Order: sequence, then C-alpha cells, then structure tokens
Amino acid sequence: MLRLLELNDMDQAAIVQRRSRDRALPWIKVLHTPEEDRWFFKEHVFKTCQLWGYFEDRELAGFIGFREGSIDHLYVLPTSQHRGIGSALLQVAQRTTSNLNLWTFQRNTMARRFYDKHGFALIKETDGSGNEEKEPDALYTWRSTT
Repeated sequence: MLRLLELNDMDQAAIVQRRSRDRALPWIKVLHTPEEDRWFFKEHVFKTCQLWGYFEDRELAGFIGFREGSIDHLYVLPTSQHRGIGSALLQVAQRTTSNLNLWTFQRNTMARRFYDKHGFALIKETDGSGNEEKEPDALYTWRSTT
C-alpha cells in the first residue's frame, strides 16, 4: 500500500533509512545515533519534504522524501528491494514535478544503476567535501518528456 506519510510514521522512516544505509553503504561511518535520526526526521524531513511510504503488512518497507525539483530521500528496506517498491515511490515524485535532482554516493552502485534505469542522467561527480560523510558523491537529474 502506498500512502502519504504522517508525523507518527517518522520513527519508522528513520529505521528504514538506517537499515538501508547500513546495508548499501557499510563503509560509511555512522555519524548519528538512532535518537538523532528520529529527531531529524520529525523536526526537519517531515517539515521540508513531501513524504510517501510503501507499506507491506503495516510495516514501512520504503519511503521517498521530495520537494519541488529535488529528491532528498529514497530508501527501501534491504529485505524489500528488487520488488518494484523503489520504482513505485519514484513515480510519485515524477508525477508531481517535471524535473528532479538528487545526490547519491559514487560507491553506491546499486542506487546509481537504479537511477540510470529510471531515466536520470549524471550531471557531475564531486570529491565529497560538500557532504557530511565526506564521501565522493554524484549529482543526477531527471526531466519529464511529456
């Protein structure tokens, strides 16, 4: 089931984000506690992004957080990946706006393949000095063809 997320879903969103990042990016140092993650989602992400979640048996399996022209978050639990959940979430954002930009880490090859498959184009790569993790990253863009 796909639905707009509410404030009381933010604890689950923080868990999905943590589990997804830990699995996809095990080399990245954990910078925040789970409590800090929950605070960030409730006090920042919820207030700045439109958030949609995909639920399986009442459990949040993945979510997307986006705003005009930008995807800030797209995470799917490792146990729920490769089943179309990320694509369904991405389509919500793509139906809402005609162009989207997003950042991902260069070493996150699975995410990069996913975005390539969904029509995103690489704009630039950086050394990571502009992100909190100091990990080389990549900026992608997508433009609607309709």
